[in-house]
Amino acid sequence: MPADPLHRAGNPQRSTTSQPPSGSGASAIEVRRSARRRRTVSAYREGDRTVVLIPARMSEAEEQRWVTVMLDKLAAQENKRVLGDTELSERAARLSELYFGGRARPTSVRWVTNQNTRWGSCTPAEGSIRLSHRLQGMPEYVVDYVLVHELAHLLVPGHGADFWRLLEAYPRTERARGYLEGVVAADRLPHLPAARGE
Repeated sequence: MPADPLHRAGNPQRSTTSQPPSGSGASAIEVRRSARRRRTVSAYREGDRTVVLIPARMSEAEEQRWVTVMLDKLAAQENKRVLGDTELSERAARLSELYFGGRARPTSVRWVTNQNTRWGSCTPAEGSIRLSHRLQGMPEYVVDYVLVHELAHLLVPGHGADFWRLLEAYPRTERARGYLEGVVAADRLPHLPAARGE
């Protein structure tokens, strides 16, 4: 992004995106660049828009990446309210209708606390779907992806080509998979004690 002589240190540059990613909960995203901001990125809701504060030196690619990260972070904070099993079942029914024409009909959909290596599981013979409690608080599109994944197993039990073709109907499959892979990778990082004074 070329330097704008009208915006000097102390006067943040502004750019607005009118259509944020679906599910972000805001109708507009405003990115404010500041020469005084060196490393930190933050975001908050302001009415019906999301304001993301970034250092002025960031490239457009970094800006896009950080906007996505901060939208996900805000969504996770706002989704702290845990859906109950009834709401989860209703959501699964809506997703089945939307992506599979209502053909995937689970007999039960519930949260479980005994799945620490899987995000979800399905028993097609029983029609039951279980989601790991670790998904609670994650962005809506991620929970929806796991639900759609398990709903697809009611129609195609394995992970063959037919199964993955079904998942193509859900438009945020790749993004959700990337998010979950990032969570797994972060869990594998060594957790070092914080340095004194931080």
